Amino acid sequence: MRLRVLAFIALMGLPCVALADGAPPPRMPTAEGSSAKVTPQTAEVIGEQEEFVLPSGNIGCVYTPEGGTDVYVPEDGGPELACDRVEPRYVRAELSRKGPGRLLKNVGDPSCCGASRVLDYGQRWSAGPFTCLSTRKGLACERDDGHSFFLSRARIEAN
Repeated sequence: MRLRVLAFIALMGLPCVALADGAPPPRMPTAEGSSAKVTPQTAEVIGEQEEFVLPSGNIGCVYTPEGGTDVYVPEDGGPELACDRVEPRYVRAELSRKGPGRLLKNVGDPSCCGASRVLDYGQRWSAGPFTCLSTRKGLACERDDGHSFFLSRARIEAN
């Protein structure tokens, strides 16, 4: 348990260290990201990460490829898809390389929905083993082995 607490504290300090070195935290766009090549899935490339939001502005996602980035490496090495819902309560849904989707209700680094790229209703986004579908009812994301999550104002679930 102590090791988990120490690991959590170390991870929470990572964005502060990155800022001290002049690099942005992993969930924030960079000046370079705004001019980076945009993929056809309407995702904004941030270094090696991709970011998109739904038209409502209430849900936003960050995809981190396998191996992570210079300032963020997922716990299992990636790839990782993390989507945040702001209202009615802030929650983050995550899919990693393996295992079921997770819902995190006490997020230490809320940073949702600042992307300029919008995944319109009816559009699909795909990268690595993940695919998401944006609908007026919410966002459904799935890993290629069937584990998934769903986020909307009315419902959150992960499996």
